[in-house]
Amino acid sequence: MRPSAVPAILLAALILSGCSASSGAEDVLANVPSSETTSAITKPSGPIPAAAVGNPAPQASPPQQALSWTGPVPEPQALVPADRPVGMPMPTERPVAMLMPAEPDVDPDADTKSPTRGRIYGHRFRDAKPINFGSTSPRKLAVHGVDVSRWQGEIDWETLRRQGANFVYIKATDGGDHLDPMFKKNWRRAKEAGLKHGAYHFFYWCRTAGEQADWFIRNVPKEANALPPVIDVEWNGESSCKRRISPARVREKMQVFMDKLERYYGQRPIIYTAPDFYRDNLKGELLNYPFWLRSVAAHPSKVYPGRKWLFWQYSGSGLSDGVDGKIDLNVFNGNESDWHKWAASR
Repeated sequence: MRPSAVPAILLAALILSGCSASSGAEDVLANVPSSETTSAITKPSGPIPAAAVGNPAPQASPPQQALSWTGPVPEPQALVPADRPVGMPMPTERPVAMLMPAEPDVDPDADTKSPTRGRIYGHRFRDAKPINFGSTSPRKLAVHGVDVSRWQGEIDWETLRRQGANFVYIKATDGGDHLDPMFKKNWRRAKEAGLKHGAYHFFYWCRTAGEQADWFIRNVPKEANALPPVIDVEWNGESSCKRRISPARVREKMQVFMDKLERYYGQRPIIYTAPDFYRDNLKGELLNYPFWLRSVAAHPSKVYPGRKWLFWQYSGSGLSDGVDGKIDLNVFNGNESDWHKWAASR
């Protein structure tokens, strides 16, 4: 070994020592992919590309919080943005008066042509399985909307809006690695048609909460005037994840996910749920969050007694000339003035 080579060798040894000091077992294990699949989105054979509609990938985050783990091996995390102040809590009175902080660092390139205060179109949907709600009929409420996913296929958004869709929630992501293949197109077309629009995430109980939040953030744009993000929590027998964790664990994982989205988007997420899951995990809990309740046979006050709500999904069998097949129908809890005030705070 020649003397002239000693300084170079010493320098290389110092660099290697520094790298090994910053790495550990979690860094190695974090590269293990999840084998979880869902019946809603077919798992592709190749890697899933980053969606072009999202913001550039943020910087790497610290290790996942322990309370959000669902297994002994931590899953890989997507890239996470820097923390931002948490938004304002829900008011104690009506959910339609909920205030949120202004969106921080909104993408300057986001399309903001959709008016904050637009025309409200009256309900003209039909229903394949109509329910008589009596005096509490959703038709007595002014602002109706829909939620869609890949299963609605190609949508005539202008016709859908004229028939009463004043807002739409669009399926974006499942778990930590599934992106609805129609999300980008539906997001763009809904915006072009002037609908108030937002995105929802189907939550997996076998995936870490922080990783799921990272995946949603990676694929859903932070856009001016967009509706608050939604976490869809329910038991799904068709998912490869059959685990039913304890109610306390359910709420812990939800909290990690919602906190991360609230910091990034500057809006408190909305919780979508169904009667059985609500009864098992959410009754009397998370009172400072807005709720979107599924209740297709009775008014929410009968199915979820005492729970304030922002949106009511009253049908899963709606019919519209703008969509082939059935579509979910929803209504906002308030009158037109309430809607405009709430929507203006997005």
